[in-house]
Amino acid sequence: MEPDELKERNFENEFVFSATRSSGPGGQNVNKVSSRIELRFNIKETRLFSEEEKLLLFKKLEKRINREGEIIIVSQSERSQFANRTEAVERFYKLISRSLTVQKKRKKTTPNLASKLKRLDDKHKKSTKKKLRKDSGIDTDQ
Repeated sequence: MEPDELKERNFENEFVFSATRSSGPGGQNVNKVSSRIELRFNIKETRLFSEEEKLLLFKKLEKRINREGEIIIVSQSERSQFANRTEAVERFYKLISRSLTVQKKRKKTTPNLASKLKRLDDKHKKSTKKKLRKDSGIDTDQ
């Protein structure tokens, strides 16, 4: 599922934002301004996902979901609260879209005759190269 498809579901009504003071560099700005944004979204109680989608999200994001069923995304890389808020929302959409995308099953294949012959030819060339590097057996010190 693409992030643009998710944006149509209108998640913004269920986002809970909180702003705190950011850590790290930034000089006096860090001490004055609450620019760190924490985005919380309750997967357990939302009606925007079907039950199958919720199960898939809980399975794939089990390390990122807390006991209350909330996913928490923190952004503090920017100096402004608005930029951090925008970044947190974008990261949320990317995370959810990656989690809801079902990977295709890999089909087993066998190597064809041409690839087998090429592999054997490469092995022969490498072996010949190493044989030529070895000492020829002629003693040059005499």
